[in-house]
Amino acid sequence: MDYKKTAISIIELVGGEGNVQNVIHCMTRLRFNLQDQSKVDRKRLEKVPGIMGINVSGDQFQIIIGNDVPKVYNAILENSAIKIDSKTKQSAKKQNPINAIFDVISGAFTPLLPAIAGAGMIKGILAIAIAFGWTTDKSQLYTILNAIGDGAFYFLPILLAVSLAKKFGSNMYVAAAIGAALLHPTLTALLGAGKPVAFLGIPVTAVTYSSTVIPILLAIWIAAYVEKWVDRIIPSMFKLILVPTLTLLIIVPVTLIAVGPLGSIIGNWLSLGVGALFEHGWIFAGLILGGTWSLIIMTGMHYAFLPVVMNNLTTKGYDVILPSMFMANMGQAGATFAVSLRSKNKSFKSLAMTTSLTAIMGVTEPAMYGVNMRLKKPFIGGLIGGAVGGAYYSAVGVKYFILGGNVGLPGVASFIGSTFILAIIGLPIAFAAGAIATFIMGFEDVEREGEQDTTTVEETNTFDTKSELVVAAEQVFSPLKGEVKALSEVNDPTFSTGIMGKGLAIQPQEGKVVSPVTGRVTTIFKTKHAIGITSDNGAEILIHVGLDTVRLQGKHFTAHVKDGDFIEVGQTLVTFDMDAIKAEGYDLMTPVIITNPDRYQTIEPVKQGKINTREAFLALQ
Repeated sequence: MDYKKTAISIIELVGGEGNVQNVIHCMTRLRFNLQDQSKVDRKRLEKVPGIMGINVSGDQFQIIIGNDVPKVYNAILENSAIKIDSKTKQSAKKQNPINAIFDVISGAFTPLLPAIAGAGMIKGILAIAIAFGWTTDKSQLYTILNAIGDGAFYFLPILLAVSLAKKFGSNMYVAAAIGAALLHPTLTALLGAGKPVAFLGIPVTAVTYSSTVIPILLAIWIAAYVEKWVDRIIPSMFKLILVPTLTLLIIVPVTLIAVGPLGSIIGNWLSLGVGALFEHGWIFAGLILGGTWSLIIMTGMHYAFLPVVMNNLTTKGYDVILPSMFMANMGQAGATFAVSLRSKNKSFKSLAMTTSLTAIMGVTEPAMYGVNMRLKKPFIGGLIGGAVGGAYYSAVGVKYFILGGNVGLPGVASFIGSTFILAIIGLPIAFAAGAIATFIMGFEDVEREGEQDTTTVEETNTFDTKSELVVAAEQVFSPLKGEVKALSEVNDPTFSTGIMGKGLAIQPQEGKVVSPVTGRVTTIFKTKHAIGITSDNGAEILIHVGLDTVRLQGKHFTAHVKDGDFIEVGQTLVTFDMDAIKAEGYDLMTPVIITNPDRYQTIEPVKQGKINTREAFLALQ
C-alpha cells in the first residue's frame, strides 16, 4: 500500500481538510469528527486501496484500515494541515438537542443491555413454562425465577441512575441512592395507600416508580447540576459529607413533588400517542415502523423508543412497538437468505447463509453490514420485508408482553399471550417478503474467486489467493481465561462480519492477556487495549481487549511488553482492571483475530465454552 497516496485520497474524499474537525485512530480504524458527513464520497472512499470498509457511529465517521492504520494516520498528518487538538476540537462541536437526547438515552441504556437481556430471557422461559403447564404461578419455583427475571426491571430506576450519572459526570452512588429512595418499600406503600401525601406541607403526587424510565432520567439530569453547584459552594473540608447530603435532600423531594409526576405524565403522553398511531393508523403504522427499523438501528435512535416501551409494558401490560423490530430483523434475514441462494461466489454464498441464520436468531449486524448493505439492493429488500411484516402485525393487532432479551427466534416467548399464534405466523411472512423482494430486484454479485485480474488485485490491495505461499500449520493457544464466543456474537460489525480476519472472541473472566504463540510483538497500541503479534511460523494475530475501549486512552490497562519484544506462549502481555472498565460502560468481549487468513487453508476452533489461558484455541492449517 502506498500510505501517502491512500492518505491524500482519504483527505479528499472525506470532504477536504476544512471538513475535518478531529481525527484519531485505534488499532484498526481512523475515527473522524467531521463538520458535515454529507460531504463524504462514500462510494469512491470504499474503493481506495487499503480501506476495508466504513462505519458511522454517532457523530464519528470511521474508516476501517486494519493493522496499517498507524501508518495511514501518520501519512494523513504529514500530508495535510490538519492539527490534532482533541480537547478543543471536540468541545467546539455542539450537538443539536435531538442528538443530545438520543446520545444520553443510548449511552445510559447500552451498559444495561446485558442485565435486561438476561432477565428478559428468564422471563420468557418462565412464560413458556407456565404456558406448557410445567409449573404454576403459585409454586416456589415460579416465585424465585420471577424474582430473578423481574428484578432488573423492577429496580430499573436504580440501574439507570448509575448509568445516567456516569453519562452526566456526577456521583454514581449518590444517583443510585436517589433511585433507591424512590423505590423504598415504605415510600412505595405510602404513595400507594390512596391517601393525601405531603412533604413540608407541599402535596406529593402518587406515582409508581418501579420499572419506569423518564422520571429517573429527569431526576438524575437535574441532580448532576445540583451536585456540581453544591460542590462549588461548599468548602473542601466539608465536601465529602455535605455535597451528597445536600444533593439527596434537594433532589429526592423535588422528584417526588414535581419531577416524578412530570416524567410520568410525559411517559403516558408518549404511550398514548403511540397507541393512537397504531389504533388510527392501522396497517400504515406497522408498515412504516417495520420498514424503517433497520435504518433507525443504524442511527442508534432505537434506544429512544425504550422509555416508551417500558412505560407501555408497565401501564398497559403490553407493547406494540417492538414487534416491528422482530419484523425488520426477519426481513433482513430473508434478504440475506436470497443472496445465499442467488450468489455464484461460493465463499460469499456461505457468508450470506451463515449471517441469515444469525439474523433469524436476532443478531442482524453481520447480515446488514457484511452482506445486504454491501450489495445495496438486498438491504432495500430487507426493508420491504420488515414493512410487510409490520403491516401484518398492525392489521392483526399483535402484542408484545415481556421485554425479552432478544428480538429474534429465541425471543418469541415475549409474545406469549392472546396474540401468540398470530405473532409466530408473522415471522415467516416478513422473512419470505424480504427474500422475494431481493429475488425480484436482483443485485450485482460479488466476483467469483479467480475472476479478478492482476490489476484488480493490485489496486484493491487484496492478497492473491492463487499464491502457493502458505504459512506453516500451527496451534494458537488461548490468550485469556473466559468463555469462547463466535465472532458473529461480537457487537461490532468490523469484527463480526470478518472484515478484519477470521478467529474467535473470548468473554474474559480474568484481567490478563498472555501470548498465544511464540513470536514477536509487532504492535502494541499506546492505549494498551490492543496488541498485534507475529508468530515464529508467520501467523499474524490481533488481540483487541473490549469494544471501543480505545476511548479509555489507556486508563485501567497496563502493558508488560513493548513493540519488537520476543515473547513465548503464556507470557503476560497486558493486564487490565475488568471491574473498572465495566463500570465505565464498556463491553469486554475480546476478539482474537488471524489477520492474514488467506495464507491458510483452514482456521478451525479447537475448543468451545469455558477456556483457560494456554489451552488450545485455534488450529491453523
